Amino acid sequence: MQNYRFPVLAIIFYLGLTGSTFAANTDHLEKPVIVTATRTAQTADATLASVTVITRKDIERQQARSIQDLFRGVPGINVVNQGGPGKATFMQMRGTESDHVLVMIDNIKVGSATSGTTAFENIPIEQIDRIEIVRGPRSSLYGSEAIGGVIHIFTRKGDGVGFRQNFGFGGGSFGTLEGSTGLSYGGKQGWFNMTASGIGTQGFNACTGSSTAGCFIDEPQPDRDGYRNVAGSARAGYRFQNGLEIDANFMQSAGKTQYDGSFSNKAVLMQQVIGGTARYSPLNFWRINLIGGRSREDSDNFFGGTFRDRFNTIRDTISVLNDFTINPNHVLTIGMDYQKDHVRSSEAFTVHSRTNWGVFAQHQATIAKHDFQLSVRHDDNQQFGSRVTGGVGWGFPLTENVRLLANFGTAFKAPTFNELYFPFSSNPNLRPEDSLSYEFGTRGKAAWGDWSLNVYETHIDHLIAFDATTFSPVNVDKARIRGFEGIFSTQIKGWQFNTNLTLLDPENRSTGLNRGNILPRRAEQSFRLDADRQLGQHYSVGAMLLVEGERFDDLSNARKLDSYVKFDLRAEYIFNKHWRLQGRIENVFNERYETAAFFNQPGRNFFAMVRYQP
Repeated sequence: MQNYRFPVLAIIFYLGLTGSTFAANTDHLEKPVIVTATRTAQTADATLASVTVITRKDIERQQARSIQDLFRGVPGINVVNQGGPGKATFMQMRGTESDHVLVMIDNIKVGSATSGTTAFENIPIEQIDRIEIVRGPRSSLYGSEAIGGVIHIFTRKGDGVGFRQNFGFGGGSFGTLEGSTGLSYGGKQGWFNMTASGIGTQGFNACTGSSTAGCFIDEPQPDRDGYRNVAGSARAGYRFQNGLEIDANFMQSAGKTQYDGSFSNKAVLMQQVIGGTARYSPLNFWRINLIGGRSREDSDNFFGGTFRDRFNTIRDTISVLNDFTINPNHVLTIGMDYQKDHVRSSEAFTVHSRTNWGVFAQHQATIAKHDFQLSVRHDDNQQFGSRVTGGVGWGFPLTENVRLLANFGTAFKAPTFNELYFPFSSNPNLRPEDSLSYEFGTRGKAAWGDWSLNVYETHIDHLIAFDATTFSPVNVDKARIRGFEGIFSTQIKGWQFNTNLTLLDPENRSTGLNRGNILPRRAEQSFRLDADRQLGQHYSVGAMLLVEGERFDDLSNARKLDSYVKFDLRAEYIFNKHWRLQGRIENVFNERYETAAFFNQPGRNFFAMVRYQP
């Protein structure tokens, strides 16, 4: 993509947004409170970062059935899935690598210490209350991994007054059955929620490749590759008379997935997160947050009924945050993070654990209408030593309804256990990957709705790549990523429209033959349009249009993946205030497409569900 396209398209998009042909109805717009961008509570429109919040209402309105389903076309996110439900799924944010995204569940950092990625395909969507997505570097607050941004998942929490129950059951194509049930309570001082869910699907043929054409198989295996998952979560909290508030959470997801492969073709997966938070204000201007927990990811792999290997990782974390409200315009945060990773594997890793200590400070200030966010952090890792990162954010109200924004930040990614210690193909001398990013944007409100525009550039050094001559990873690669994101929402004659456009120029800057190529598996253009309308008291309809441009599957840009257009329809019949019937047809025009070479994606399919809501 030529660089000049970014400003031209941005101007065109901006002119389209500022037209006056839209309906003057903004009742649908919400201001959710988020905590991920600054590690302190603030409304989404007040933050200086680029943020997307997906609520439980959004999940059910879209009738999304997995996180990868929900994230397709979300601004700045590129989804790579290897063969349907339950198969390996990776999220690339703003053109960075899949292990450059920090993922948390209920304030607890998750992910595999061996691979460096999170098994999104095994996180049950029925357990989720909301998701906060923060785009841009956040290492100055969180440490390693947050080069591209942060994805923070919150499980369901008891709310309202008294006891509430929910229930859902449905089925559809590929022999799929799903169900969930939950019980919650919300009172003046205490709350709790318990949710259980399950899914089973026969799936479809995950891969059409061979040993020379992807999927790691000797020859095509034209069978159905199914998936099963059973999950549960619990969350409870209590607020004492003295202001002390405690919150405990637990989630576990156990799944079995089949795939195509010559070394292994079945995996037994387990994810578990357990944690707790205590909040207390010893003085009016001082608030303490103590957060601790453990996340675990297990993967046992088989070929038929024969055991092949095991990768089990445990991550223990403790965080202490102190918020000092000096006055309404100045908030100082000082914090400390402790993390210890453990690896238990059938492979003979030379090192099985490592610790990381991090300390950080952040100052949020408003001076003469200028908003600032300044942050700095020092990490001391047992393996690679010290790292210092920083971030600066600025905001200014150009008018009452238009705000200018700018952000600058550095970030890093620590090498994984596989890269450092995997037998015979690792490098214990690897350095962390480093990045520098800057972003400029504008955000506004009008009678017709909300909008935002952002342009950004990220430079990454010491990217870790595999060296075929030494059969080990080395720090050799560089990358330069430029991007544009345009987002807006409005209502037109009863229709609610939410749309976004992402343009990406992810260039390989490493030395050698691949210099100047597009980084693998990144779509250079992505457009998503959601339209929903309520028809009377009992009916609602909706549609989603997703357009993604072509991409390349390899560093040499020799294997191209075609662009595609995906169109989904959804409808809902509301029996009464508690019961509703939902139905969805996905990929209406049966588009054939791939996000990774030779890995199939679902064709036309349908799903229906009955829901009971309090």
